Amino acid sequence: MRVLVAGASGFIGTAVRDRLLADGHEVVRLVRRRAQSTDEVSWSPASGIIDFTIMDRVDAVLNLSGASLARLPWTRRYRDEILESRIAATRTLADAMRKARTPPATFLSASAVGYYGDRPGELLTEHSAAGTGFLAEVVGRWEAAAQLAPHETRTVVFRTGIVVGRGGAMQRIRALTTLGVSGRLGTGGQHWPWIALEDEVDAILHLLDSHLSGPVNLVGPTPATADRVMAALAERMHRPYVIPVPEKLLEAALGKAADDLLLSSQKVRPQRLIDDGYRFRHPSIESAIDAMLSPEPARVR
Repeated sequence: MRVLVAGASGFIGTAVRDRLLADGHEVVRLVRRRAQSTDEVSWSPASGIIDFTIMDRVDAVLNLSGASLARLPWTRRYRDEILESRIAATRTLADAMRKARTPPATFLSASAVGYYGDRPGELLTEHSAAGTGFLAEVVGRWEAAAQLAPHETRTVVFRTGIVVGRGGAMQRIRALTTLGVSGRLGTGGQHWPWIALEDEVDAILHLLDSHLSGPVNLVGPTPATADRVMAALAERMHRPYVIPVPEKLLEAALGKAADDLLLSSQKVRPQRLIDDGYRFRHPSIESAIDAMLSPEPARVR
C-alpha cells in the first residue's frame, strides 16, 4: 500500500513508519515545514492547508497527529492545544479526502481510552457509552471530526491506552523509577489500560488490512492496576517501590492531568480486536515491560 501518515515523527509514528517500510509498503509523511524529499508533503493543519490531490494517490491515511498528553502541566492554554491540535489535524485530513476524486479506501485515526472517563469497577468495551471529564470531551470531538471522512472510506478510530515503550508516558514513569522515587499513586487500585509498543504497531497494521470500522480499543488483553504496572517496573529495574503519593498531592501538583491520566480507572477490553483475530505478542503487563527494558530491539514480524 501507499500510506499517508500524519504524525510520523512521534513516538508511535516512528515505530509504525519503520514497520510499514519493513513490510514493503510506501510511506508518505505529512510535515509542517517545506517538503525536502519525494516522500514528504507539506501541510498546515492549524490553518486547514493541505494539497488535497495527494488523497487521489494514496491507499490509506493514518492520523497520529496531536499535542502530547504526557507533557505537563496541563495549563489552560495547553488544554486548548490538546483539543485544537487533534480536531484541526483530523478535520483537515477528512476535508481533503472529501475533495478527492478517488478518496483513500481506509482512514485510521488515533483516539484514546480517555473516551470512557473514570469508570471504576466497570468492564468497558467499544459498546460502552462515553464518559465525562476533559479527556472524554476531547476524544468525543476528535472522533466526530474523523467521521467527517467520505462515506466510501472505511474509517477506524483506535482508542489507545498507555503505550509501554521507550517514549510517551512510560518515559516519565521509568525516569522516576530509575531515581528510586516511585510508589503507589493514590490508592493504586485504579485500572490503567496499557498496550506494548510492539502490539500497538502490529494492531495498527492489522487494522490497515481489516474490514473493521468505527471504534476499536487498542489495549492489552489482561487488565492491570496502576499499582501492578509500577510495581512490576520497579521490580524489573531492581529499584525501590516505597514512596506513596496521595491523591490530593497529585491533584495539587498536576491539576486536571492527575485525574485524567493517573487517578481515573478504566478497565478496558479490546473486544473487537480479539474478535477480529488479532493475537497479542505481549498479553501481560509484565511481558510488555520486559520488552521495553530489553537491550535488544524487538524483531519485526
